[in-house]
Amino acid sequence: MISTTKHTPLVQDLRNHSAEQVNELRLLLEHGAPTKADPRRPGFYELQGLQNVFYVFKYPTGAKVLLLGVWERDPVAEMVDASCSCCA
Repeated sequence: MISTTKHTPLVQDLRNHSAEQVNELRLLLEHGAPTKADPRRPGFYELQGLQNVFYVFKYPTGAKVLLLGVWERDPVAEMVDASCSCCA
């Protein structure tokens, strides 16, 4: 989970995503949605929404989040990823 201050962080969209996507990200941040840290890039995370996955950078202060990318969730890929990680 991305730890934030008492207030929802400011979301800055760097790629001109739709207003619906930005609003979904804000809701996820407000409610402490689960995140997956990027192991190669400190401060970068994936947030799982209902329909989309968001790739963001969180400033260390927690006051600002940069929205870098959005893609649709793929349930088949998620099942394959889950099955591979348990067999390792």
